[in-house]
Amino acid sequence: MLLPSEEAGRGRPVVLLHARPTDRTMWNAHLPLLADGGVRAIALDLPGHGDALVPEGREAAPWSDVLDTLDHLGADRFVLAGNSLGALVALQAAVTAPERVEGLVLVGYRPHDQPASPRLRAAWDAERAALAAGDLDAAVTAGVEAWTSPGATGEVRAHAARMLRRQLTGRLAHGEPPQAADPLGDGAAALRALRAPALVGVGEHDMPDFFEGGEGLARHLGAGALGAGALTILPDAGHLAPLEQPAGFCALLLDFVRGLPLPQR
Repeated sequence: MLLPSEEAGRGRPVVLLHARPTDRTMWNAHLPLLADGGVRAIALDLPGHGDALVPEGREAAPWSDVLDTLDHLGADRFVLAGNSLGALVALQAAVTAPERVEGLVLVGYRPHDQPASPRLRAAWDAERAALAAGDLDAAVTAGVEAWTSPGATGEVRAHAARMLRRQLTGRLAHGEPPQAADPLGDGAAALRALRAPALVGVGEHDMPDFFEGGEGLARHLGAGALGAGALTILPDAGHLAPLEQPAGFCALLLDFVRGLPLPQR
């Protein structure tokens, strides 16, 4: 399945993978900043989000769709940068095609088998209760409150609300597609086998789940990947840290990319 995409710039491909409640428009502000920084920035809609409708009866395998789409776009080797769900998909793609991944920037990661904190559980419950009551507005409001920081601007909150409303509307209309088997398997062994340089981050005001998940991920990657091992804190941001702080995130990402070995030809 080829995924909808937007891109800007020329140079080393840097692939932007969005969070679960959002879509590729999460990266609208980032594309020109990264293009000015000398890279080819590519933003994708993951299956079931934005314009990427999953055909009925088809298993969702976002890592495979990302790789197929990058083949189609002529990007053989690349850096993967993901937030939340996007961080998970970046890891899944990296263990599927490690020879193609030149680096990983992963923000807001939490493994699915990690027990949820009371704060995360409350966020899930608020959204589910609102949807069960048929109150889409309340579900969107609950999501925006959960995934952005108290200091997020009105523009950021409005953008997050638009993306979340679209995602929830699509989920209500089409349901959740069945998921293909996760290439990460039990997680730890596959992560320790990765050798790509990596940076793991979390928003300063994110939930404790993602601090814990990020710290664990950094430890696992630090056993193999170059440069991992410490968690980077993105200041003045919540779970959707790149959306709240596009300039800061792009500066961090570009600094990471410039520190990578030159692309192989």
